[in-house]
Amino acid sequence: MPQNPEPQEPQSHVRRRAFRLIALLLLAFGLTTPATPSFAQASGQVRVKIVKAGLLAGGGAGSGVLTYRGKTYPFTVSGVSLGITVGATVGRLDGWASGIREVGDFAGTYASVGGGFALVGGANGVHLRNEKGVTMVLQGPKAGLELAANISRITIALR
Repeated sequence: MPQNPEPQEPQSHVRRRAFRLIALLLLAFGLTTPATPSFAQASGQVRVKIVKAGLLAGGGAGSGVLTYRGKTYPFTVSGVSLGITVGATVGRLDGWASGIREVGDFAGTYASVGGGFALVGGANGVHLRNEKGVTMVLQGPKAGLELAANISRITIALR
């Protein structure tokens, strides 16, 4: 009676290996395909006009528009700053907000540490992050007279 030199694996081991291989292939495919738009984080374009003034403590208010997934969302901005603040400026900022899962994530309280200088005209830049993980990077010109080195809290509310 002839014998097979290689022992045969039981049928259950073959099925388990096939199942593991299929599971690994599905996992690899899932990791390489992009997330669906409803769950993915997206970036939005931001435009803001803000007026600020202060002496030691400062304040500001303004409005802007978020363009997110092809739609525009108007919002209001208000904020306070503590530190060295002297002067008054008007600024227009443009930039991007990232980490938005849904448009409601954009509203909230943002924190920033920074400073700036303007004598008649100048440049302004800010990097902000809110409690929902949305990050904004904005820059643009400002006009007025200002010297600032402070900690700011900015609140954004969608209209």
